[in-house]
Amino acid sequence: MNLKKISDYENKKVLVLGLARSGVSAARLLDKLGAIVTVNDFKNFDENPEAQLLLDEGIRVITGGHPVELLDEDFELIVKNPGILYSNPMLVAAVNKQIPIITEVELAYQISEADIIGITGTNGKTTTTTMIAEMLNYTRENNGKAYLAGNIGFPASSVAQEATSEDELVTELSSFQLLGIRTFRPKIAVITNIYSAHLDYHGSREEYVKAKWRIQENMTSEDILILNGNQAELRELAQNTKAHVVTFSTEEKTNGAYLLENTIFYGEEMILSIDEMAIVGMHNVENALAAVTAAKLRGVENEAICEVLRNFHGVEHRTQFVGSINERKFYNDSKATNILATKMALSGFENDRVILLAGGLDRGNDFDELLPAIYGLKGMVTFGETAEKLMLTAEEANVGEVLMTENAEVAVRLAYEMSSAGDVILLSPANASWDQYPNFEVRGEKFVQAVKQLAEEVGAE
Repeated sequence: MNLKKISDYENKKVLVLGLARSGVSAARLLDKLGAIVTVNDFKNFDENPEAQLLLDEGIRVITGGHPVELLDEDFELIVKNPGILYSNPMLVAAVNKQIPIITEVELAYQISEADIIGITGTNGKTTTTTMIAEMLNYTRENNGKAYLAGNIGFPASSVAQEATSEDELVTELSSFQLLGIRTFRPKIAVITNIYSAHLDYHGSREEYVKAKWRIQENMTSEDILILNGNQAELRELAQNTKAHVVTFSTEEKTNGAYLLENTIFYGEEMILSIDEMAIVGMHNVENALAAVTAAKLRGVENEAICEVLRNFHGVEHRTQFVGSINERKFYNDSKATNILATKMALSGFENDRVILLAGGLDRGNDFDELLPAIYGLKGMVTFGETAEKLMLTAEEANVGEVLMTENAEVAVRLAYEMSSAGDVILLSPANASWDQYPNFEVRGEKFVQAVKQLAEEVGAE
């Protein structure tokens, strides 16, 4: 176990609120650090394997609700699951009692011997985080490792215990996690972009932006903040940070990585043509520019950067190249649970060669905003609760052929039948998955399975 020897938590009464992976990790770490830990999770004990495990390890567990009277026990700190709203009565009462509330990434920072590279933003976080880690690891042998951590699925407080001072924690950070930091200070921070999102959680766009901007609040002039220079809002925010600001841009030459005549440059160095990149779409070019900037600032050679970009086929469910069947390319973008994400995915292709698979949960919205992005598509197959709405939108957008079916798996065969050599078949639903699937990952996995099955039946290249 490699962690800074800190005594801050010895005999300190700490409440871990909400489990899942990050809560389990936080509870175990606090226990190791000598804290008196109580875990409180909403799910009943009988259906709560995480709570059962922690109880077996000797950690106190209270399940089946969040009883406010628990706070009468004089806790000195709450470590909350990022998904729990601050309007939760337990947290409202904690604020009134002036009990500090943090998230598990703050704990990770406090014990980490490794430098932290923190990545946040509305879109592209996971792709950018993964690219940076791959670039940092490409030519390494025995001199450290870049660990993926955070919102990407690896609790930062667990990973921080493995990493040494020779390593880096390449950490994806959500706005929910950033609301719970106090001393967290990355050596390099990246904000990929900012659009409106999670307004149900934050209450307003202003509060959402404030949460994202917290990534830099403890940074100094010795630290580097990488921002998307295409966005006026981020350029304006850059006036109010102590960090050294480096920008990337697809629109102009900057002090970071930038795009000029379809080629990525860093300073005066030509890195590679975007036509050589394995993943498509201008949003992925922006992600690549952010990653290149971070990698160059950590001393990664151009050759390693180029090899990663030539071979990086995307993260699962995010414009992920699945394979080709008789010269038709299949892409899984199941993570596109809103219109903006689908528009971004479509921007990487020529519409007259694309058959789009879209549909899902009906949140009551119309799809007028999608019209310009789908105009002139070769075809669309719609499914789920919004199938009919999307079909009407497709007809209005002059889409070549439109079919309606039950789900994403059946849509694969129908799309293949309306395609020809050179076409792209893209699952990018523009809707949440919950009408038919437990989450977008399961929807994507079902799509990938259907593509593999089709390949076996029709004979793939």
